[in-house]
Amino acid sequence: MVTVVAFYRAHPGRGDQIADILTKHVAATRAEAGCLQFDACRSQDDPDEFLLYESYRDEAAFDAHRRSPHFLRYIEGEVVSLLNERTWHRYDQIVDP
Repeated sequence: MVTVVAFYRAHPGRGDQIADILTKHVAATRAEAGCLQFDACRSQDDPDEFLLYESYRDEAAFDAHRRSPHFLRYIEGEVVSLLNERTWHRYDQIVDP
């Protein structure tokens, strides 16, 4: 299993636009065969700050996600241009459920 935690900080005032895009992206990602969990969260303190928590069956599933039409459209095509900051880290699960 591969877990990804991503952090997005929008350009000031762009949080609502990103939240709208992420709503569509989350639905499409959760439908992927290799996606085990995909949650997009918005900060309670800063409406321009987001955290994404993602789990995939394996590396191949994560790679397929990053090549998917919805990732290319929503994230690379729309969200990235609205961000001041974008970081993400990958983690391996220590104990399987």
